[in-house]
Amino acid sequence: MPEYGYFLSCEQYGPADLVEQARMAEQAGFQALWISDHYHPWNDAQGQSAFVWSVIGALSEAVSLPVETAVTCPTVRMHPAVVAQAAATSAVMTEGRFRLGVGSGEALNEHILGDRWPPAHIRLEMLEEAVQVMRRLFTGEEVNHHGAHYTVENARLYTVPDEPVPIDISGFGPKATSLAARVGDGYITMMPDEEMVTQYRKGGGGAKLVSGGTKVCFGHDRDECVRTVHRLWYTEQLPGEMGQVLPTPRHFEQLEPLVTEDTIRQNVVCGDDADQHVAALKEFADAGFDRVYVNQIGSDQRGFFDFYRTKVLPQLP
Repeated sequence: MPEYGYFLSCEQYGPADLVEQARMAEQAGFQALWISDHYHPWNDAQGQSAFVWSVIGALSEAVSLPVETAVTCPTVRMHPAVVAQAAATSAVMTEGRFRLGVGSGEALNEHILGDRWPPAHIRLEMLEEAVQVMRRLFTGEEVNHHGAHYTVENARLYTVPDEPVPIDISGFGPKATSLAARVGDGYITMMPDEEMVTQYRKGGGGAKLVSGGTKVCFGHDRDECVRTVHRLWYTEQLPGEMGQVLPTPRHFEQLEPLVTEDTIRQNVVCGDDADQHVAALKEFADAGFDRVYVNQIGSDQRGFFDFYRTKVLPQLP
């Protein structure tokens, strides 16, 4: 049976709000936390983008739940040796309750230093090499590495957890899923796609952790919830590779007309019908996921956590 966690959105809320949401999530009965890692929000309406590693430090003091980044890109904006140090420190501060979720990233966050944004197959090569570098550093031994994409010289992490940080790999297509199965400690994807889970497990992932997440908008006025999602998170409904290649929030804002409120109504759980919320999360359970994370888009955070504590979580397997 899956565990159910809460997905903290650094794009929509500031650090103090995120920490408070984590506290409410633990009190409501959620069993784990995801937290996004962005330099920019997807659009200006979301309005935030805190440095995730500072927030994780605060979370380590505020709650006892496991924490995972969903997801960090350790390839362009931040060198994998630096990400390894941040992840190792986070694992120490959470007493081993930290997992590092990684992915091939988006230009929105990664191009900011003027680096070339590579095509997808190169980004996956970079990600695989980055994972290799980070795993070696998690041992606490001195690392020298001269690879196709990264150089590390005389690097050693002195603050490391007792066990190496698990690295879960995000994948939304066959190639990334294959990489996750081959080199990851777990698999992350955002759709309740049983076929992708099966590919991961048969491709080498076996019984390793499979995690997924979804966004909902709890509120008593369904139409208002639909408008809220359309204003803040229409980007979730954009097709193709736009999410990976567009460089600024302004470019995403130009695509808002492509997503209608009807599209939101058909694809996002909005309102206070507990059965709809339960059904959306059970889709992940039925597809074979081990952990399922949910994010509340609307502003009524206290109402959401009370609703899930009393009406939704008790109905989940």
